[in-house]
Amino acid sequence: MKTRICFILIALFLFGLNGLSQVYTSEKSSIHIKTTKDVTTADETPPVITIMSPVFQTGEPVISYEENITFIGKVTDESEIKTLFVNGISTTLAEDNVFISKISLSQGSNEISVVAIDQSDNITESKLNIRYAPAIVFRTLNGKGSYYALLIGIDEYADPVISDLEFPISDAARLREVLLSKYTFQEDQVIFLKNPKNEDIIITLDQLAHRITPDDNLLIYYAGHGWWDENANVGYWLPSDARQANKVAWFRNSTLCDYLKEIRSKHTLLIADACFGGSIFRTREAFPDATKAVNMLYELPSRKAMTSGTLTEVPDRSAFAKYLIERLNNNPEKYLTSEQLFSSFKMAVINNSDAVPQYGEIYNVGDEGGDFVFIRK
Repeated sequence: MKTRICFILIALFLFGLNGLSQVYTSEKSSIHIKTTKDVTTADETPPVITIMSPVFQTGEPVISYEENITFIGKVTDESEIKTLFVNGISTTLAEDNVFISKISLSQGSNEISVVAIDQSDNITESKLNIRYAPAIVFRTLNGKGSYYALLIGIDEYADPVISDLEFPISDAARLREVLLSKYTFQEDQVIFLKNPKNEDIIITLDQLAHRITPDDNLLIYYAGHGWWDENANVGYWLPSDARQANKVAWFRNSTLCDYLKEIRSKHTLLIADACFGGSIFRTREAFPDATKAVNMLYELPSRKAMTSGTLTEVPDRSAFAKYLIERLNNNPEKYLTSEQLFSSFKMAVINNSDAVPQYGEIYNVGDEGGDFVFIRK
């Protein structure tokens, strides 16, 4: 009997030891163990910092010709962000963990540091180098180049299977009005195609290839249905005579790229308010009263594009078109580069739609690092 009681007491003692809560402390965090079967592991994944503006390429410094810039980014983490520092200054996160910081630059190289710390004290630091070069005013003007525009809006489709749209033509018309009233586009150099067929688009591009000189600039705007073929890795615009059953009348982005090579413009800017394939992205003083930045960007040929989304569908009522036209209409600057234009409305589109607009160089069609410059009258 005594032996049995001793055995029970020993068993209860061992069970009590195993059931006790224990805390094991490491350098980064603590692990609390309630029982041998209930183990909770601390969050050890650091936050992710994404720089949204200014636009930059990994490993390359950003060039700014303005002393004050707006720095925009976003922080994501599986737990809440406890602290965020931009250049050592505590910064508040807005909705969706977006942060905006006004930064004054010194002449030369400026290193911008962003540090995010989550609730588990995991730390991430992201650095961006911005080089500030003060503006230099030029004294002469090369006024040779003309500004051409091809505006395409497609509301109606012959194939009943392809749904009609309501706003592309009206959006293109509003853009035309802004270009003619506020910028250096002449009426006889702005072509507006309403519900064109595939043949109409090709004929117009042929005419522009013969008309445009190496001193000229070309803006191409498309609003209508687009399609991305994942298997073939090819993007298309759908002209008004496109049919779902076959691709005979579909306008390939590879065909557009061929025309962008053939059209010998100084600068070409493509603006596509449609689902469009991501594959399209991959001297003399120009303006006497412009900054050195604008003159340098204008001197080098460019082939740039901005689209309303990635490879997803975009809505008929376009936030992209709304804010694009609004920013052009309200722009107070005499010279506005396409990159500045895009940066000015990108966040507005993201915050007011499900689309994430894109901007970049058009791959393999002659971009040399310059930029399209809008000039106010």
